[in-house]
Amino acid sequence: NLLRELGQLHLLEDLAPEGKSRLLAQVRKLDANYNGGLRAYQDNARRLLQSSRAGKNPLEGYKPSVPEGERVHFGDERFMRLEELGIKEVQSAVFVVVAGGLGERLGFSGIKLALPATVLTGWSFLEFYCHCIGALQKPPTENVCGVGDSACAIPFVIMTSDDTHIATMALLEEGNFYGLAREQVHVLKQEKVACLEDTEARFSRDPKDATQIETKPHGHGDVHALLHSSGLAKQFVQEGR
Repeated sequence: NLLRELGQLHLLEDLAPEGKSRLLAQVRKLDANYNGGLRAYQDNARRLLQSSRAGKNPLEGYKPSVPEGERVHFGDERFMRLEELGIKEVQSAVFVVVAGGLGERLGFSGIKLALPATVLTGWSFLEFYCHCIGALQKPPTENVCGVGDSACAIPFVIMTSDDTHIATMALLEEGNFYGLAREQVHVLKQEKVACLEDTEARFSRDPKDATQIETKPHGHGDVHALLHSSGLAKQFVQEGR
């Protein structure tokens, strides 16, 4: 019924009963994975595709401006005061990294998190990030968080994809989470969404398997919905972050 309502019955054409069952099972999974289901996904896709076809500029009406910013001089009195304030504030922060992509465009065969961040230590980007969080969550004065060091563990969220999840977990395990506690590191794997074959948002069949819809990663923008659906956003709010 859902495929009929969405105008996607072409996906079932020429399929044997067993093949239809496989495809419908995938449809149910894709429907459950997207906030609002496949109907919302198709509606959003059509709206964006039609706007693009019409040449609409989503930023129309906005005027770019250059922020004034702040100039801070290392080591002076103002720097030290702002650093102290920052150390206190960061204890209630959450760090989130989107890590669903590979390093192919950079000439690297592995995941981007495994890229060396510095030649000085040889640390990977992931290791460097973990060490930075570890340094920030160890305040220079006792009980800066109000309830002791145990409350100062800053949550670290990593969004992975099918392409990077296993390698990311292996990197964390190999480095023993690089000094962070396992419970403060949250690895969320984003699910894939249906590929589209035209501007009417018709779902595309997998060219390698006619009983499956071709899928793709949903992109970095998926991190907000994933934080919500995982319950982490609610948890962090309840913790006062």
